[in-house]
Amino acid sequence: MAASNAVATGGCLCGAVRYEIAAEPIVTRVCWCRLCQKLGAGGPTVNVCFPTETMTVTGELADHQATADSGNVMHRRFCPSCGVHLFSEAEARPHLVFVRAGSLDDPEIAKPAMTIWTAQAPSWACFDPDLPQVETQPPPAG
Repeated sequence: MAASNAVATGGCLCGAVRYEIAAEPIVTRVCWCRLCQKLGAGGPTVNVCFPTETMTVTGELADHQATADSGNVMHRRFCPSCGVHLFSEAEARPHLVFVRAGSLDDPEIAKPAMTIWTAQAPSWACFDPDLPQVETQPPPAG
């Protein structure tokens, strides 16, 4: 078996979906938009941006398409077996994939650089005071 050149690996809860990424993260953001709050069971999601071309996925993915508050048509991909949400991709930026940090085998590579959509966070939300905060959608990651 050949050695993997993966920088990041991860997968779903049941193990039916696995992925490898052969690139360093571009940026990691904590997102408090309402859609991410629903995905995050009331809290934010932590999303790690990678170049799409560097990702290899094994296993079947389901796709939920929706328009985000930013206006972007998003594809949210998840394991149809266990339901774990793994990735998001915007049709406007097909060269980028956003990986849910909780699905990474080593979440230490996912150190957030900013908190976004703070205007939609509930009053009880906790923000890291060391991270820049953006009320809505920041400029594209890459």
